[in-house]
Amino acid sequence: MLGYRQKNCLIKLTMAGGTGRHRSVWMDVKRYFRGPVMWIVLAVLAVVVLMQVVGSSGGYKTVDTGQVVQAINDNKVQQVKLTTGDEQTVKAELKDGEKVDGSSKIQASYIGDQGRDLANVLQNKYQDKQIPDGYTVSPTKQNAFVGILLSLLPFVLIVVVFLFLMNQMQGGGSRVMNFGKSKAKLITKDTPKTTFSDVAGSDEAVEELQEIKEFLQEPAKFQAVGAKIPKGVLLYGPPGTGKTLLARAVAGEAGVPFYSISGSDFVEMFVGVGASRVRDLFEQAKANAPAIVFVDEIDAVGRHRGAGLGGGHDEREQTLNQLLVEMDGFDVKGGVILIAATNRPDILDPALLRPGRFDRQIAVDRPDMQGRLEILKVHQKGKPVAPDVDLSAVARRTPGFTGADLSNVLNEAALLTARSDKKLIDNSMLDEAIDRVVAGPQKRTRIMSDKEKKITAYHEGGHALVAAASPNSDPVHKITILSRGRALGYTMVLPDEDKYSTTRNEMLDQLAYMLGGRAAEELVFHDPTTGAANDIEKATATARAMVTQYGMTERLGAIKFGGDNTEPFLGREMAHQRDYSEEVAALVDEEVKKLIENAHNEAWEILVENRDVLDNLVLQLLEKETLGKEEIAEIFAPIVKRPPRPAWTGSSRRTPSTRPPVLSPKELALTNGANGAAPAISTAKSTATDSAPAIETAPEDRPES
Repeated sequence: MLGYRQKNCLIKLTMAGGTGRHRSVWMDVKRYFRGPVMWIVLAVLAVVVLMQVVGSSGGYKTVDTGQVVQAINDNKVQQVKLTTGDEQTVKAELKDGEKVDGSSKIQASYIGDQGRDLANVLQNKYQDKQIPDGYTVSPTKQNAFVGILLSLLPFVLIVVVFLFLMNQMQGGGSRVMNFGKSKAKLITKDTPKTTFSDVAGSDEAVEELQEIKEFLQEPAKFQAVGAKIPKGVLLYGPPGTGKTLLARAVAGEAGVPFYSISGSDFVEMFVGVGASRVRDLFEQAKANAPAIVFVDEIDAVGRHRGAGLGGGHDEREQTLNQLLVEMDGFDVKGGVILIAATNRPDILDPALLRPGRFDRQIAVDRPDMQGRLEILKVHQKGKPVAPDVDLSAVARRTPGFTGADLSNVLNEAALLTARSDKKLIDNSMLDEAIDRVVAGPQKRTRIMSDKEKKITAYHEGGHALVAAASPNSDPVHKITILSRGRALGYTMVLPDEDKYSTTRNEMLDQLAYMLGGRAAEELVFHDPTTGAANDIEKATATARAMVTQYGMTERLGAIKFGGDNTEPFLGREMAHQRDYSEEVAALVDEEVKKLIENAHNEAWEILVENRDVLDNLVLQLLEKETLGKEEIAEIFAPIVKRPPRPAWTGSSRRTPSTRPPVLSPKELALTNGANGAAPAISTAKSTATDSAPAIETAPEDRPES
C-alpha cells in the first residue's frame, strides 16, 4: 500500500511539473506579445507591405495579357512601359477616349520569350508612329525603402539575437539591460521559516546570532549602555556544519527584511558589474533598514587581493573594494547587518576580516557527541523509529560527522526501511546507513574466491587484533569482509568519547594498527598483497607528521620542518615550502622509516603472540562476514595486551617527574566516594632521591625485533 501511494504521488508531481513548464512557456510567449518589440516588428512589416502594394500598382488595372496586346495592335495606346527581369510586366496608357475594362491604364504579365516578341511589336509600332509617346524598356527596380530595410536586416537580426541572449542571461522579463542590478532574494512572509529550534549542535553560534535578533527587536536595551549593532558576522567552518542553516534561522527569527545572495552572483564577465550589484544590494537594504544581508560562499568575491600567479582578478577585486566601502567606508549609514558564510576563512582579504566590518567571526565546527545527539533528535522528527533505537549509541558511533552527514544517515535509514517494506526504522537500518555514508553501498554482486575472502579476513583481523592489544588504542566496534566502495573489507575503530588531541603513544599505536593487516598477510601467507596500499599511505603520512610537525622524535627534536606558504592560490604542492637542507631531509626520511619499521615490528609481535585468537577471529568472519562490538569483545577476551611504553620526554637530559598531576575537585570527589573517607593530601615536595621511571630510548637506539 505504501508503494502504491508513493507511485501515485510521483505521477502527480510529474504532471504538476509538466503543467508548470507549459505555464512558464505560455507566460514567456505572452510577455513577448505584450512587449514593444513585437509591435515594432508588426509596424515595419505593415509599412513594407503597403509600399509594395502602392508602388507596384501605380493606378494601373490588371487585365489579361491578350487585352493589352490587342490594344497595341489596334493602335489604341499612347505610351507603353515594358519591365523585364523578375517582375516581367507590360503597362500601357491608352489614348484619349479609349478604355479597356473601363480603365485608361492597364497592365499585364508575360512569361519567357513573350517579352522579346512584345519588344519587336512595340518597335515596329513606334517606327510607324502609331505610339505617340513611344515606349520604354527597363529592368525591375526595387523600392528604395525596401532596399534600405533589406540592407539593415542583418544588423537588426544581430541586435535582436544579442538582446535575446542578454535577456536569458539576466533572467528574462524587463531586466534585459539591468546588468548592474542585484540578484539578492528578499525573504518574504510566505517563505517556509526555519527557526533556532531547528538548529542543534551549534549552541555558541546560536547564542551569538540570538543577540543580533534581540538587538534588532529591542535596540534601546543595548543603546542604553552604549553598545553598537555589529556590522558583520562571519560564519566559518567545514562543509555541512550548518552555516547556511543558521542564516535561514536568522531570517526566520529576525522579523526584519532579509536579503540572501551567493558570492558568485556578484562576479560576471563584464568588469564593474559586480561592484554595481553590491551598490544596488546595499541601497535596497538601506532603504528598508534595519535589514540583514546574507552572502553565502563569500570567498568567491572576498579572496585576498593581488593573489595568484596572474596578480589578481580585476572584476573580483573591484567588487571586493565596493563591498569594503559599503561595509565601513567614508559614507556609511547604519542599520544593515551583513552575515557571510565560508569554508575558507584563511583565503579572505585581511581588510574584510578586521573589526568594523566583520566584528564577529563565529566558528561552526563539527558537533561533539551531545551535539550529534541533539542533531539526530531534530532530524528524527517525522520519521517512525523503533522503540529500542538508542540515538545516543548512534551519536557515539559517528564521531567527526557533520550535521549534513547525520541528516544523510537518518535519510538513508528511512530509504532502506521503505525499500524493505518495513514500518519502523530499527537499529539494523541505522547500522547499514552509517556504513553506507562512511564507505558507500555494499557490493553484493562482487564475487570473491575463497582464497581472497580468507586473505581479507586475515588482513582485517590483523588490524582489529593489533588495535585491541595496544594499550592506547580505541576499541574495535566492527569488522566486516563485505566489500563497500573500493574496500574489500574494513575495521571500524572508534573512540568512546570525543577527543581533540592525540598523545605520542596513541599515534604509535595507530601506526601499529595501520600496519596490522600487512603484518598478518606476511605472517600467515608469506606473500603480502596490494590491499595494504591505503594503510601504508596513511601510516607514512602519520609518521611524517610526527617527525616534521609534532616534534615526536629525539633525534630531530621539537622543530617544525617545512612551512606553509601564505599564498593559498598556488596549489598545495607549490604552497609548501621546504626550509631545511638536504641533510635534514635525509634525517627526516630516516626517522619516518624507523617509526614505520618499529610499528611494523610491534604489529608482528602482537600477531605472533596472539595467533590462536587471530585464527579464531578469521573463522568467525568467514562464517558471519560481519562482527559487532559485543562479538568482537568475546573473541578478544584471551588477548595478551602489550605492556605500556616507558616514559618519553624527547631527551635523556629531561628526567620525568614522579609527582603525579594534581587532582581536580571532581577527581577528589570521586576518590572520596570510592574510599569512603577523605584522603590526606600530601604537601611534601618530591626530592632528588625520587626514583624516576624508565625512559624510553630513542627509536634509532632500540634494537629491532
